[in-house]
Amino acid sequence: MKIDIMTLFPEMINAVMRESIIGRAQDKGVVEVKATNIRDYALDKHHKADDAPYGGGRGQVMLAEPLYLCHQALSAGEHVHTVFLSAQGQPFNQQKARELLAKEHFILVCGHYEGIDQRFIDECVDEEISIGDFVLTGGEIPAMAVADAVCRMVPGVLPDEEAFTAESHWDGLLEHPQYTRPENWRGREVPEVLLSGHHANIEAWRREMSLRRTKKDRPDLFAQFQPQDKRDKKILDKIHSDER
Repeated sequence: MKIDIMTLFPEMINAVMRESIIGRAQDKGVVEVKATNIRDYALDKHHKADDAPYGGGRGQVMLAEPLYLCHQALSAGEHVHTVFLSAQGQPFNQQKARELLAKEHFILVCGHYEGIDQRFIDECVDEEISIGDFVLTGGEIPAMAVADAVCRMVPGVLPDEEAFTAESHWDGLLEHPQYTRPENWRGREVPEVLLSGHHANIEAWRREMSLRRTKKDRPDLFAQFQPQDKRDKKILDKIHSDER
């Protein structure tokens, strides 16, 4: 998996993506997350990458040509799926992360200031993605979030596939609660079933807690959930019965 990130602040990207799990995966050569400075492709000696917007208004807009030249260098003239991190984009979710995982190589474009010249978007961008209905100072944090979400699913990054398939949002549900030592913490006990050693009962409890948590905290997700088997149907019947 290779992810190129076009940015004005490559040090910001490298400071995060070279650490922890993703950093170790890069050291092993399992994934590659490369930050490229858009200013390196500016046309003047001052490496100017922005200018005032046509039509007036506050702030600056990133120039199309440095963006285009940077993109051409990274794509080598071939089509590489390109994502612009934008407040106007479609919401990012686990399904979109799985779609990007299938690309094997894609480019993330980080805007800054008041945005980027629309002509570059029209020429080079395949889709726009947002990580939420709020505005940040630049696309670097969203780009790192997207890269992390995709890279952790690459085989060899985490110990096994279950490390991410059992987590929140993989199957449309939130993850069950987690506990570790000690058994009693400030008067709060670990649920007894988790200490039983009975794996079937533990799995049933975790599934029930996942469904209950989703219903409570994300009713929008719960409303879309379809039971996977008889166990799910039994748990849903129990939840509905408890509410009567």
